[in-house]
Amino acid sequence: MIEISHLDLSFGEGRSAQQVLSDVTFRVEEREVFGLVGESGSGKSTVLRCIAGLYDHWTGSIAVDGQPINNMLSKDHYRKIQMVFQDPYGSLHPKHTINSTLTTPLRIHKIDDQDRRINEILDQVGLPRSCRFRYPHQLSGGQRQRVAIARALILEPQLLLLDEPTSALDVSVQAEILNLLVQIRKERQLSYVMVSHDLAVITHLCDRLAVMREGRIEEILGCETLLNGAMRQDYTRTLYEASRSYDRAMARKLETA
Repeated sequence: MIEISHLDLSFGEGRSAQQVLSDVTFRVEEREVFGLVGESGSGKSTVLRCIAGLYDHWTGSIAVDGQPINNMLSKDHYRKIQMVFQDPYGSLHPKHTINSTLTTPLRIHKIDDQDRRINEILDQVGLPRSCRFRYPHQLSGGQRQRVAIARALILEPQLLLLDEPTSALDVSVQAEILNLLVQIRKERQLSYVMVSHDLAVITHLCDRLAVMREGRIEEILGCETLLNGAMRQDYTRTLYEASRSYDRAMARKLETA
């Protein structure tokens, strides 16, 4: 489905340049859910932004369905790959109705039958059709994230990039959104790349995961392997143990690992 090979990214130039991704390499198969985990600043979301085209000065290679893409992405790329951001309120234009938000990608890609498509996608993400002409501030946080998911799905992509899609939501709403993502994946036979710092979320949704640290991939393993404690890297084991229960000594260990 998608293959990332030797992906590097730096910000700044000359002596002030800071490398944020180094030799990131992984592959996501068709209909697979692949997780990226790690501490804040490890480069997880940056990888998604490179795939989505929000950063275009990376080096290395990104291939979709075996076809390499360059730094100037085509409309076809955005039909195949869409992204759901962490903060649903920040990712939705406050002065655009939900109808406008969902109509815009259809208009850009010259897709007809817009009314039917919008009503169907609202039904699928569990929103009443009466939400269609409301503004983001008139919806709850969970409803706004459902709109963001609907916007990503309206072009019928093959791959969704999920950047911590539940971390900005109340705990009571997080499970609803995760269950919705599971349901949509089954119905649409999608692949996901999901970023999260929450290993419980990752092991619930994902087939495999990559553990990132300081812009590099430390280890790629199956979720069952992680749950069985059969990881190879000490850093992965420390991260897993820290996620099970907060411990000051463990937190210090992570800082100095």
